[in-house]
Amino acid sequence: MASTISADPVAALCDARGLTLSLADLVDAGLDCLPRPGSGQTLARWQRLAQVGAHDLSLVKLFEGHTDALAILAELGASPAPAGSRWATWCAEPPDARLMFETAGDGYRLCGTKAWCSGAAQVTHAVVSGWNADGEPCLATVAMDAPGVTVTDTGWLAVGMAGSASVDVRFDGAPARPLGRPGDYVRRPGFWQGGAGIAACWWGGAAGIAAMVREKAGSRSDPHRLAHVGGIDTALASSAALLRECAAWIDAHPHANAQAWALRVRLAVEDAADTVMRHAARGLGAAPLCRDARFARAMADLPVFIRQSHAERDLAALGALALDADPHEESFAWQL
Repeated sequence: MASTISADPVAALCDARGLTLSLADLVDAGLDCLPRPGSGQTLARWQRLAQVGAHDLSLVKLFEGHTDALAILAELGASPAPAGSRWATWCAEPPDARLMFETAGDGYRLCGTKAWCSGAAQVTHAVVSGWNADGEPCLATVAMDAPGVTVTDTGWLAVGMAGSASVDVRFDGAPARPLGRPGDYVRRPGFWQGGAGIAACWWGGAAGIAAMVREKAGSRSDPHRLAHVGGIDTALASSAALLRECAAWIDAHPHANAQAWALRVRLAVEDAADTVMRHAARGLGAAPLCRDARFARAMADLPVFIRQSHAERDLAALGALALDADPHEESFAWQL
C-alpha cells in the first residue's frame, strides 16, 4: 500500500515560525518535495496541499502553482529547478491577455501581458503559456529577474484571496526557454491530474474553516449548533472519500485521461465547501466573521478560490462524458 503523509508539518512549521508563513518558508523547509501525480502516492501529494490550504488559502494557491510547475518540468523532461527557487504556473488564457512567443535562436522572446499571475512578486521563475507564430499553444520557462519582465500592481481588486496577489505581468521581449512541444500542456496526463489536485486545496480550506467551527462550537446543549457541525462533518467526510478514490484511480491509471475524475471531484468538493461555509456562518453567527481575523479571511478567501471551478460549464462537460461513456466503463458504472 502506498504511504501517505499523516503528520502535519505545516502546523509544526507554523508553531515554529509564527502564524504567518510564506511560500519561501515552505520551500526552505523542503515541504515542496512532493510525490508526482500518478506516482503511486497521489494521495500523499494532496494531503500536503490540503494541509497548506487549511492553514492559508492564499498561500496554498501559490504553493500549488509552485508544486505544479515542478511536476510539469519533470513530466516534460526539463532540467530540475534550481535549489531554493520558487515557481509559478501561469497558464490562464483570457482572450484579452494573450502572450506571444517569438522564436529567438533556440529560445523565445515573450511579448505581451499575462493575466492572473498569482504570487508574481514572490516567485523567482514561472511556467507560462502563450502562442507561437503558427498560432500553436506553447509553454516556456522564464526567470522573473530577466530583462523585460515587469510585475504590475494591476489586475487584482478582490478582498478574498488578496494574499495571492494575482496581478498582471508584462513581458517586453523577455528571454525564455521552450518547455515541451506545442500543445503539450493540455495533452499530458498531468494536466487533469493536477486539475483534480486543486480540489484538495479547496477541501483543505473547508477543513480549516471546519476546525475553527469545532473550536468555537462551545456547549453541546445547543441542538442547532450541533446540527450545523453534523452537516459540516457529512460534507467533509463524503468529499474526502471521493478525493481518496480519485487519487487511487489516478495511481492505477497514471497515463490515462483523468478529465472525468477531475471534473467530478472538483464539483463535489465545491459543493462540500459551499455546505461547510453555509453551516459555519449559520452555526456561529456574525461574531467570528467580524472579530476573528483568521476565520473572516478564510470565509472570504474560499468563495473566490472555488470560482476557479467553471460551475455549470464543468457540470455540462461531465454530463457529456457520462452520456458518451459505455455504461459499464469503470468511471461511469454508477454501482457500489
